[in-house]
Amino acid sequence: MKTKGLRILVNIAAMITFGTLGFLLLFILIKGIPYVNLDFFSKTYTQQNASVLPSLLTTLMVVAGSLLFATPIGVFTAIYLVEYANRKSTIVKIISVAIDTLAAVPSIVYGLFGFLMFVTALNFGFSLIGGILTTTIMILPLIIRSTEEALIAVNPSLREASYGLGAGKLRTIFNVVLPVAMPGILSGIILAIGRIVGESAALIYTLGSATILPTSLGQSGRTMAVHMYMLAQEGLHVNQAYATGVVLIVIVLILNFISTKASQHLQKQ
Repeated sequence: MKTKGLRILVNIAAMITFGTLGFLLLFILIKGIPYVNLDFFSKTYTQQNASVLPSLLTTLMVVAGSLLFATPIGVFTAIYLVEYANRKSTIVKIISVAIDTLAAVPSIVYGLFGFLMFVTALNFGFSLIGGILTTTIMILPLIIRSTEEALIAVNPSLREASYGLGAGKLRTIFNVVLPVAMPGILSGIILAIGRIVGESAALIYTLGSATILPTSLGQSGRTMAVHMYMLAQEGLHVNQAYATGVVLIVIVLILNFISTKASQHLQKQ
C-alpha cells in the first residue's frame, strides 16, 4: 500500500515537473519563433532589428575563453585530489568543503567579486577579459567536482592492471584512467558551458552590456542571456527577447545532443 502511494506521488511530481517545463518551453517558442528572421541575425545591432548575432558571437568567445582557463586547471586539480592526495588528510577535506561551497555561491556574488577585482582593482573596466575570468572562477568548482567523481568511478582494477604491466603512475593516469573517465569529464564541461550560456548576473557586472561585438579583450559586450535581459527590461523589444530565448533553447539542445553523442562514442572505444 505504501509502495503504491509513493508511486502515485512520484508520478504526480513528474507530471507537474514536466508539465511546467513543457508549458514554459511552449510559451517561449510560440512567442519567439515568429520573430526569428534574417534581420534578427544582422551583423550590427540597431534599435530596429535588435540583432542577436553580436551577442551570440560574444557568448561563444566567453565560453571558449572560460574553458581555455578552467578546463586544464579543473581537470588537473581533480587528478591531484583523486590520484595523489591523501583523501583523509585535513587539507583535502578543507579543499573539498571549499569546492562545494564555491559551487553553491550565487552567481551575483561572483559578479560582485569580478567587478571589485577585475573591473575596479585591476582596472580592466567592463571588458571581455573581465567576463572570461569571472566565469572561469564560477565554473571551476563544477569542472573539478565532476572530474573528481568521474575519476573515482573508474574501476581500481584497471589501475592495478596497469601498474602490474610496469606502467608508471603518470602513464596510468593519462593512458588508462582518463580515457575511461572522459565521458564523465565531458559531461561536466558541457554543464559548465550551459551555465556560462545562461549566465547574466555575473556578466552584467564584468563584461557589461554593450551591443557591439568585442574585437579585443579590453572591449565590452553582452552575451545572449544579458541581451535577452536587457531587451525585456527596456520594454521596447520584448518579442525579440522571446526570440533570443528560442535561440538559447536551440543552443542548449545542440549542446545536449553533442554531449550525448560524444559520451556514447567515448564509451564504445
